[in-house]
Amino acid sequence: MQVTTVHHAPAGTDPTVIGAASGLLGQYRAAPDEAFFASPTRTLLTDGVHVRVPQDGRPLPVRVADTLARARRDGVEHPLVVGAVAFDHDSRAELVVPARVRRCGALRDDPLIALPAPAADRVEWQVRPVPAPEAYGAGVAEAVRRLRAGELGKVVLARTLELTAGRPLDLPAILQRLARRDPGGYSFAVPAGAGRTLIGASPELLLSRRGTAVLANPLAGSVPRSADLGEDVRRAAALLESPKDLHEHAVVVDAIRAALAPYCRTLDVPERPTLVRTAAMWHLATTITAELADPAVSALELAAALHPTPAVCGTPTPLARRAIGEIEPFDRGLYAGMVGWGDADGDGEWVVTLRCAEADERTLRVYAGAGVVAESRPEAELAETSAKFRTFLDAAGVPR
Repeated sequence: MQVTTVHHAPAGTDPTVIGAASGLLGQYRAAPDEAFFASPTRTLLTDGVHVRVPQDGRPLPVRVADTLARARRDGVEHPLVVGAVAFDHDSRAELVVPARVRRCGALRDDPLIALPAPAADRVEWQVRPVPAPEAYGAGVAEAVRRLRAGELGKVVLARTLELTAGRPLDLPAILQRLARRDPGGYSFAVPAGAGRTLIGASPELLLSRRGTAVLANPLAGSVPRSADLGEDVRRAAALLESPKDLHEHAVVVDAIRAALAPYCRTLDVPERPTLVRTAAMWHLATTITAELADPAVSALELAAALHPTPAVCGTPTPLARRAIGEIEPFDRGLYAGMVGWGDADGDGEWVVTLRCAEADERTLRVYAGAGVVAESRPEAELAETSAKFRTFLDAAGVPR
């Protein structure tokens, strides 16, 4: 197996070597200063901390740019930051310039990723939903009331499951199961502060930049998969024709178009969405491509301009954020923020932090959300969040 090991390296990756990407995945050990990130373009494993991005009152892109400039002055070649940014991205970011970076091609291009992940151990789980299902349904009903009164256009409401295991968690094995289940997606495990780990497998790219080429891939509108092939196809076809889901998706796409337009020389937005599937869900998706007008604008600056999109917050954004704060009985923290990497040249990949959990030695806090519009029904949104939970719960070995 050949894996390039460097202090830091340019944005490009080495050609895929069989076993390289799955080898990096297998080397993740959940150490306190270790981070793993895999996308359809590359696989990264980092460890150690050269310097942390400070938590202060300056805008996030400014803090990151200054930290990368400092790393360059320290003699770090091609420095990058890696980690996670909170839903409220001006309040918290767990980002570092790592001491060491190992990288190779994409997991999906490594034939060995098809090998089975280690089976989940039998674990006794205590599960506490926050809020309780009936309280979540009441929150959806309250959001629908506000929507029908014209106060909002859409709001995304999340809920959590707090799980406690009878013995220490095997986070590397959970990451293996997440990554091998959907190797074409985005899998990650990064420090979350206070000895915790943010771990998950998101289907949604917020934004990537390579040179002046920009890519965004918003997902909005979804339906659970079915084990029955005929029913699975029927659900996918129905999603493509669903007025509710198409409207929800169009709101997100329009918001991203408007946010990107001031930065771009060209902007290509398809008229209709396509379908993206994960092991658990079908999603409506649109691939948006653009060319930057100013190559000095970084991937992180663009991502911060987009975030939070209506796919994780709602519209209008300030009113949706206020409603989330009033209805959800917990702080989202890093959930529904962004996770990824960015380098000193401005390139990077930032993914919406979905299908994830914050973990410590014996506990998991798993998150899932659903977009609520005027036509939403509490029981349907409860079922959607339950289906989204399964991506992580299956990886953790939590029984159905």
